Amino acid sequence: QVHLVESGGDLVQAGGSLRLSCGSSEGIFSIDGMGWYRQAPMKQRELVASITRAGRTHYADSVKGRFTISRDNANNMMYLQMNNLKPEDTAVYYCNANTYPSSWGQGTQVTVSS
Repeated sequence: QVHLVESGGDLVQAGGSLRLSCGSSEGIFSIDGMGWYRQAPMKQRELVASITRAGRTHYADSVKGRFTISRDNANNMMYLQMNNLKPEDTAVYYCNANTYPSSWGQGTQVTVSS
């Protein structure tokens, strides 16, 4: 398990952009799967995007074409670039690493106003 810390959440108008960052206390090079999840009020946590060590990515249909996930293994960082934000993107965003047990950050709030 690794300690993850997210940052970059903010209040933004619809159509705006944000870049979320996730830093790890330990090396992530050996961790294959990492991803971003989000949880809106009264809703279940859902996968937003994931990325493998080799850089293979997967996106939820709702964010395809708007969000881009990336990782910097050398600096133990993962990012989520979010463009053309919509009010329905409002949620707490969590960083996850596929370790055993699974590693989670504390979350960062993203609020998109209409």
